[in-house]
Amino acid sequence: MTDYWMGVACAQHARAGRDGGFAQLGHGKRSAISGLKQGDWIVYYSPKERIDGGETIQAFTIIGQITSAAPYQADQLMGFHPHRVDAEYVISAQPAPIRPLLDQLELTRGRGANWGIVLRGSKRKLSTNDFTLIARAMGVTP
Repeated sequence: MTDYWMGVACAQHARAGRDGGFAQLGHGKRSAISGLKQGDWIVYYSPKERIDGGETIQAFTIIGQITSAAPYQADQLMGFHPHRVDAEYVISAQPAPIRPLLDQLELTRGRGANWGIVLRGSKRKLSTNDFTLIARAMGVTP
């Protein structure tokens, strides 16, 4: 069965994953990436452009499908070994601002000004309906 996930990361980090062909969540923690399996879909919500701030984005920025069978540890600079899964992203996807979708998404509907609370943390499981709505807003047919 295919599951649908939303990862939360700044746009800069989301694009790095897209460009590198991987999904990484929660600053590389294994627990954050656990549960994602081959065939699942993931969409990233980016509150800001950079981890240290920058421009406010508040949009779904990249979308793709998990292609590796299991998480693995990558080698990066300075002894950093984040856990990842491989992913194939839809390059033609366009960022979709969340505000026009707030009243339509099960995730945020009825939360008023408190909608942002459900976007905290590194990932959330999405309903098929929410994922489809987000994908279509990004110009993607999953």
